Amino acid sequence: MIVAADGTLLADGYSRAEEPHDHAEEVALRRLAADVDLAAATVYSSLEPCSARASRPRTCTELILAAGIGRVVFAWREPSLFVDCDGAERLSAAGVEVVELPALATDVRAVNSHLPLG
Repeated sequence: MIVAADGTLLADGYSRAEEPHDHAEEVALRRLAADVDLAAATVYSSLEPCSARASRPRTCTELILAAGIGRVVFAWREPSLFVDCDGAERLSAAGVEVVELPALATDVRAVNSHLPLG
């Protein structure tokens, strides 16, 4: 989900919402109004935004940077089962405030308990 600085929900999305290879962040970004200033907005995601992807030409990290979003909050680092990811580091290096909430990672892992995560 993408939230304005004042707490207003700007857009939301979830994985596979519209297409089989959709990621939650890209769905939310597609659903944004065209004239929204996102410098003070926050992306909230259960997983770290991807920084490598075979199914799309652009990663969620690239899409977030292109949109000009100033802050990203997530609970769980991208598991290596999916892809080797350094989205948090790339976002941070580009000046985006990145907040990781590892205390919530157990809940995110539980939602994905059907996956062979080791």
